[in-house]
Amino acid sequence: MNKWIIGARPRTLPAAIAPVVVAVAIAYPTFNFINALLALIVGLALQIAVNYANDYSDGIKGTDTERIGPTRLVASGLANAEEVKQAAILAFGIGGVAGLYLSIRTSYWLIAIGAAAIIAAWRYTGGKNPYGYRGLGEVYVFIFFGLVATIGTYYGQAGQVGIEVIMAAISNGAVACALLAVNNIRDIEGDTKVGKRTLAVRLGDTRARRFYMFLIFIAIFTSFSVTILAALGIFPAIKLLKEIQFRKGKELIAVLGATGKFQLILGGLLTIGTLVNI
Repeated sequence: MNKWIIGARPRTLPAAIAPVVVAVAIAYPTFNFINALLALIVGLALQIAVNYANDYSDGIKGTDTERIGPTRLVASGLANAEEVKQAAILAFGIGGVAGLYLSIRTSYWLIAIGAAAIIAAWRYTGGKNPYGYRGLGEVYVFIFFGLVATIGTYYGQAGQVGIEVIMAAISNGAVACALLAVNNIRDIEGDTKVGKRTLAVRLGDTRARRFYMFLIFIAIFTSFSVTILAALGIFPAIKLLKEIQFRKGKELIAVLGATGKFQLILGGLLTIGTLVNI
């Protein structure tokens, strides 16, 4: 597989796709293809950018040396730090240009939110005091890959905000947080050794797994408040809740992938349910 595809971390991309698709479905009567496409480009570009930025920052700080998960470009030597940094800047640039054009077409206040998203993405593991090392990564993910991604896309379609899209945004944010949570549960031992105090490290293995289960529950509950079709998401959710209790180490990579698929399934149910008004 191409090293840049590996570095983009495809398993995390559902966190960028699902909010856009769901928001567009909820706003379908006022569907605007260009705005929807721009929102999708922004979401994917920022997700890929933060992945490259994380790879770069962790790589130069040496905090990826104890990682047991998927290959990292800098730590593995597949690419040098400067190359990965430039890839992150390019992805940020693509997201920034698409976001600027979307703001011009909709509302200029989106520019401020977009700028905040880019700064927060870089500060996740970059800089002298990254908040991702202080257990605040889930806060960023919930806000920007849940609330902002879903509500922002919806606003770009409908020009307003309603309770239905807010509940969908909470659901998307909860699953996006679950993706990060299982990733950090897998890396508890290695992160502890290098002084990376993620939320999973702070909570400890048992409580971090319970937190993951809580997030999956919140995702199902809030989705069900939007459409009863989301109740079908209970079946893959039950499987996830079982697996998170027993999987360890590299086995959690499969749970990470399954969580990404769960987000797509739940997003699909939300999309279909809102379109057919169930």
